[in-house]
Amino acid sequence: MGTTIFTVMSEMARASGAINLSQGYPDFEGPPALRERVAWHMANGHNQYAPLAGVPELLEQIALKVRQLYGCAAEPKSHICVTPGATEAIHCAITACIHPGDEVIVFDPAYDTYAPCVALNGGVTRHIPLSYPDFGIDWQRVESEVNDRTRLIILNNPHNPTGSVWNEDDIESLRRLVAGRNILLLADEVYEHITFDGKAHLSLLRYPDLAARAFCIFSFGKTYHVTGWRVGYCVAPSELMREFLKVHQNISFSTNAPMQFALADFLRDSPRYHLELGSFYQTKRNYFNQILDKSSFILKPAAGSFFQLADYSRISDESDTMFAARLTREHKVAAIPVSVFYRNPPEQRIVRFCFAKSDQTLAEAARRLERL
Repeated sequence: MGTTIFTVMSEMARASGAINLSQGYPDFEGPPALRERVAWHMANGHNQYAPLAGVPELLEQIALKVRQLYGCAAEPKSHICVTPGATEAIHCAITACIHPGDEVIVFDPAYDTYAPCVALNGGVTRHIPLSYPDFGIDWQRVESEVNDRTRLIILNNPHNPTGSVWNEDDIESLRRLVAGRNILLLADEVYEHITFDGKAHLSLLRYPDLAARAFCIFSFGKTYHVTGWRVGYCVAPSELMREFLKVHQNISFSTNAPMQFALADFLRDSPRYHLELGSFYQTKRNYFNQILDKSSFILKPAAGSFFQLADYSRISDESDTMFAARLTREHKVAAIPVSVFYRNPPEQRIVRFCFAKSDQTLAEAARRLERL
């Protein structure tokens, strides 16, 4: 399997004393009210195992949220499972439906947990590159790759690492592709609330025909700036969720109880918090791009997520892995080389920066990057 690039670059950043713009986590705290509710529930007896699928209060709040956002009538008791992070949910979904020899389509550059999960279940990953420079999906290419062994298509929107987002044409193309075929969908939507410039998040939960065959996966850690809590969730039809739960019960069984109760309280008491996340991160994206304007990097503003791609072709002819290592060790700013997310990397000179950082951190990083 190898060691994930996020571990490699974060350790390199730590050893080099570099500003870590590689791994996707904030350097600021989550909402005080949310953290206070965790402490309250710890002090008031919610410290034992939570139910398999999640505490009822949180399941009900998730059902209310997806109904309000996407018009999805998810049943708390049969359509939702809370997991220790979205990564476990991805593993559960893949394991629930992939048998040896089944094929899974992923789009490169692909988040690096997808292919290992497929391999661990004996499946075969078919890698289709996104088109450069907009990183859209070539649906005709996808159609040519689909065959009788295609069991699952993994979709990531908003996209990590590129920051691209879907439009309605993508939804219609996906609908045509899967109609009449026995293909399931895994929608990695952990950045659901982080879209920019007026773009709406087109969750598969909005579309009953697609939701009927989909595992849709989300993250509280990304939404509330508490990635270390490792709390995510999956929404799926009851027949898929039954299989999902069979896997979940044999990996972790349940998820941290006091944090689930706290998240339920916060969703109830602060229902608009996640609605403001896009504008919060758009301000950070704009600030980061503005202060890098005098650098030699070439930036096309991300459409979603909290990542910004940077073309360094005016700076170096090095491979992105070599450039990212030198950037970390010599210039003390850590980034992620994008080539590691490809099966067959193209000839591109691109690294990924995380701008989910304080303005002070971003300003100091930009000061160092301007020297290149």
